[in-house]
Amino acid sequence: MSAQIKAFFHETTSTFTYVVHDGINPECAIIDPVLDFDYKSGRTSTQSADSVIQWIKDQALCLSWIMETHAHADHISSAKYIQNQIGGKIVIGEHITLVQGVFKKVFNYGDEFIADGHHFDHLIAENESFKIGELEVNVLHTPGHTPACITYDIAGKLFVGDTLFMPDVGTARCDFPGGDAQTLYDSIHHLLSYPDNTELYMCHDYPPQGREICHVCTVAEQKESNIHVGKGASKADFVEMRSTRDATLEMPNLILPSIQINIRAGELPDAENNGVSYLKLPLNQF
Repeated sequence: MSAQIKAFFHETTSTFTYVVHDGINPECAIIDPVLDFDYKSGRTSTQSADSVIQWIKDQALCLSWIMETHAHADHISSAKYIQNQIGGKIVIGEHITLVQGVFKKVFNYGDEFIADGHHFDHLIAENESFKIGELEVNVLHTPGHTPACITYDIAGKLFVGDTLFMPDVGTARCDFPGGDAQTLYDSIHHLLSYPDNTELYMCHDYPPQGREICHVCTVAEQKESNIHVGKGASKADFVEMRSTRDATLEMPNLILPSIQINIRAGELPDAENNGVSYLKLPLNQF
């Protein structure tokens, strides 16, 4: 049975959100949903999430799963908001506890934040499987960008998170806590060991000038044309390129607000006694 895939593009963060179903049964899943956020005002909005919810309702689908590929540093997850509206279990890779532990220290959270992954409904392990209707979902642990990155293999179609970008963009940075270029190289080659006609679904696209936004390519296209790992690039060359390039990159615009929310499965920090939620901003730490 072939997966039916609807892609939504969030222009502000260049993020793709996917709705996946089998075309017969009502069960569906959302992958990597986005919450709108205006950094200048500190205001959140659910406009993008609401458009996904409305599409699901229009198709008479029922949300079973909200699937995160990792704790994103470039957009805020709307997983908890969507769950509160139409249900679904929030799933992320089991190594999210490592990421929570790192950022618990970064933001100096106290005993009120327990880094055990309980914020999510299910922590999923490599080779674990579940179903979306009749579609079989298998989980691959693909670390390197972060230690908790996973890829979802849904009936032979791979949702790769930030592990790979389109061939003319390359690969993800590895300089976040727990990231590692050698590990990312191995994860990428695990994906590229799939048959050449396997489709890879991107979490982001940052196209060169003149190219349209694109969310899918094949293993063959990556092996032939990826500017960082294509044409048999060696691990040593990749690590050198990635290390040199990462040293020149600025912090993602939304990393500090997004990580605080995303390690909580998209739930905002508890409101204080004035009814307002607050995020922390570590000074002179990065």
